[in-house]
Amino acid sequence: MGTTVLERPPRLGPLYRAAALRRSTGTTLPERGLRLDGVRVDLAHLAEYDRVCGFRLGDELPATYPHVLAFPLAMALMTASDFPFPLLGLVHVRNRVEMLRPLRSSDTFSLSARAEALRPHERGTQLDVVATAAIDGEVVWTGRSTYLRKTSKSSKSEKSKESEKSDKSQAFEAPNATWRVPRRTGNDYARVSGDRNPIHTSRLLARAFGFRATIAHGMWMKARCLAALEGRLPDAYAVEVAFKLPVLLPATVGFSASPGGTGWRFAVHDRRTGRPHLAGAIVDHDCADPDAGGAAG
Repeated sequence: MGTTVLERPPRLGPLYRAAALRRSTGTTLPERGLRLDGVRVDLAHLAEYDRVCGFRLGDELPATYPHVLAFPLAMALMTASDFPFPLLGLVHVRNRVEMLRPLRSSDTFSLSARAEALRPHERGTQLDVVATAAIDGEVVWTGRSTYLRKTSKSSKSEKSKESEKSDKSQAFEAPNATWRVPRRTGNDYARVSGDRNPIHTSRLLARAFGFRATIAHGMWMKARCLAALEGRLPDAYAVEVAFKLPVLLPATVGFSASPGGTGWRFAVHDRRTGRPHLAGAIVDHDCADPDAGGAAG
C-alpha cells in the first residue's frame, strides 16, 4: 500500500462539506494511506479534552487522545473520491486501541491512517480504519475503528434475539457508578474531537437520522470509561469496545467495571433497564487479545 505524506493537517470544514455531498459508492478500498509528520500536542486542547472526558490533568496522554489527533487524517481518507462509501452512511460499531507505552504531551508524533479489511456482514459491509502514532519511526499507539455500512435491516424477531443474546453475554453486577450525561456532552465532545456528526450536535438532524434526541459519541463513552479506571491500568495495554445501544441525551447511565485475570471488563448500561450501551475489555498488552463481547450492528 502506498502512502501520501501530507504537508499540513487536513482542514475539517471542507471535509465535512465533502462528506455531505458524497452519494456514490464503490466496491474497493483505496490502495493508499495518509501520513502527517511532526505532530505536537496543544496543551490547552489536551486540558480541555481531559475536562470533557473526565481525565485528570497531567503530562501523560489518555489512550484515546491519539484518536483525536489522527481524526483529521481519517476524515480525509474517508471523504476522498476513491473511498467506497459515503461517510454519513457509516456506523462506528467497534474500536480497539493498543497503547504500546506511555505517551507524553512533549512527544512529537508521525500519524498515519489507512483503510483495510473490507468484508461482508449480515447487515451489510464492514471495514476498518486503522490509525497509528509513531515516535522516531517506532509505532507507539494504534487505533482500529470498525465501521458498518448497512444495506439490510434485521426483522423485529431477529433484533429481539440479538438483544437478548447481547444482554445475557454481558451479565454485570450492579453499577459501580451512576453518571448523568448532560445534553451539552455531544457539543462539548464535538468541539474537542473535531467529530461534528450532526447526530451528536443537532436534535433536528438527529431526528432526521432516526433518533429522537442527540446521542453521545461512542469515543466519548470509551474515554469516560478509561477515565473512571485511571491510575489502575498498566503502562501498556489494549482496550476494545463494542458500541451497543445509543445514549440519548440527556441521560443517566450506569458504569460497571470488574477486574479479572490480566485486566478489566467494563460496560455502560441503561440505568433503568440494564441494557448495554457499550461493552469493553482491557488487557495487559503482552497478554491475549481482549474480547468485548461482539460488535454491535
